Amino acid sequence: MNCYLLRRRCFWILVVAWLVAPKFSLAAEKPNVILILCDDLNDYVEGFGGHPQAKTPNLTRLAQSGVSFTQAHCNIPICGPSRASLFTGIYPHHSGCFGFTKWDGYEVLKNSRTMMDHFRAEGYETLGTGKLMHHMVRQEWKEYGNPADYGPFAFDGENKIAHPDVPPPFSEIGAVDGSFGPLVNLAGRTTPAGKPIRWQTGGWARQRPLRVDAQNDRDLTADEMNGQWAVDQLQAHADEPKQKPFFMGVGFIRPHTPLIVPKRFFDQFPLDSIELPVIRPDDVVDTHARSIRGIPSGADGPRSEDMGTHLFNTLVESYPSQDAALRHFIQAYLASVASVDEQIGRILDAVDNSSLKNNTIIVLSSDHGWGMGEKNYLYKNSLWQESTRVPLIIRAPGFSKPAGVSTQPVSLIDVYPTLVDLCNLSEETTKNEKGHSLDGHSMKPLLQSPEHGEWNGPEAALTALYKWRMNYDPAQESYSLRAKEWRYIRYENGREELYLTTEDPHEWTNLADNPKHQKTLQKFRKQLKSRIPNSGSPIPPQPDFKPKKVAAVKPVAKPDAEAWKNQYFSKHPAADTNQDGTLTWSEYKAYREKFDPPAKPNRSTTKK
Repeated sequence: MNCYLLRRRCFWILVVAWLVAPKFSLAAEKPNVILILCDDLNDYVEGFGGHPQAKTPNLTRLAQSGVSFTQAHCNIPICGPSRASLFTGIYPHHSGCFGFTKWDGYEVLKNSRTMMDHFRAEGYETLGTGKLMHHMVRQEWKEYGNPADYGPFAFDGENKIAHPDVPPPFSEIGAVDGSFGPLVNLAGRTTPAGKPIRWQTGGWARQRPLRVDAQNDRDLTADEMNGQWAVDQLQAHADEPKQKPFFMGVGFIRPHTPLIVPKRFFDQFPLDSIELPVIRPDDVVDTHARSIRGIPSGADGPRSEDMGTHLFNTLVESYPSQDAALRHFIQAYLASVASVDEQIGRILDAVDNSSLKNNTIIVLSSDHGWGMGEKNYLYKNSLWQESTRVPLIIRAPGFSKPAGVSTQPVSLIDVYPTLVDLCNLSEETTKNEKGHSLDGHSMKPLLQSPEHGEWNGPEAALTALYKWRMNYDPAQESYSLRAKEWRYIRYENGREELYLTTEDPHEWTNLADNPKHQKTLQKFRKQLKSRIPNSGSPIPPQPDFKPKKVAAVKPVAKPDAEAWKNQYFSKHPAADTNQDGTLTWSEYKAYREKFDPPAKPNRSTTKK
């Protein structure tokens, strides 16, 4: 063969190789990363089998270009500690962070690099907006857009209140957990006392008016502002492609309560057409979650009351029937999910219609799920499927299998090491010897081969349970293991639940007392014991609880009491009736007597 023909053949070989090769090489350059995090988003997403009427075309579009993990689970099903675990890559039982104390007060976490801090140390520009970590530390980001905003809230001139369409007693729960409905012009709407109602929005401490004159003439909601901020940043980076790669976090608040979004999203789900979840009557009877709730007899402090049961029972009490109650709430939830999907679509458009398309990894997930009446429970913070499972979609252009679906149980703890692996970053994420290395495992093999990729992580996803405490002993908390075919739950009091999920996907039948399944039970007991600290093991250093300084003439509350009052405030912001950002003891007592009375033992469902 002469030299001309040889050169020509080599030329065409190179052309064909370029055409079939991935459009970027993960080993050759640093891809951009966008992490989109929704709040309280369960499996009511198309393709995840949650609700048949869910409308999420943009999440579907993302899934078609990436891999969906249909058995992804959070590591603790409540926002503060879940986000701390996700962004540090450290399990609660290694950090001690099971609760709502600020994450950077934990010795292990403050001496470990957060995801964004590690990307910054590796040469990335870090940008964020919205609710990402529950307690934001501004220094963790180079640039930050908008702080967390839980609005819109209805406002009567003195206090935030529930949406005026919500009937009592559910509306009496408050402006956050007791509120849902369309964002409409409130002109002429008043409270029963005759006070005019208007809209506000903002964080817990500060609110601002939100103008809503008409559906097409109003201020932007917080999620719309965060969507717009992300689009503006992406367009700017696409126009200057030679700058540093970026890591962007976008935190959307919906479908967190209050479930208030523009009316056009409610119109997509006519109330009388809403399909209800399959709920088995008395399904809660063979469970043990309620056996650990409540505070010690005679104690005067915030309890880990069965909030999910309280919300469910109060909602049902507020409507003519259980079906009617759930239809109203589910309509608002589906509308909220659809509103977030629209903002995600704007981000996808900004990426896909620019130079960023082939060099930008996108990760979409939630901090935890949400129960929708199953087991008479309407909330997060349970160890059942509805609370622990989260949607997880990862698109890595040129690497992840389009429209791939993985059923391997994974958890949010695996997101950080996966991005480290995909972006070729250092695996050393501790700041010093007081920190902790990443606990999770890279899902990279499952992105290439969702069905058959080699998984080096554990067999089951591990989830802990939040319960209010002054200090946490990791060996004594409640945990769940979700394997491919089973869910195992062990509560702090030693009681257990076991579900064969391949035959019982709704987790209706607790098999823990069934003699036929004792070998399986023993297997999971052993597995859990191997993954969490043993009794007597050193407890991770936890933050000091100190009372705020007060004038000497005023009685000073005990440090523990002041700390749990602050914890209670973080969960019940409406208790601060004068909205001055501080919860007084008188406000706490008045609120608790009216809206949050001590729980009574439920002897019909609590086994002894």
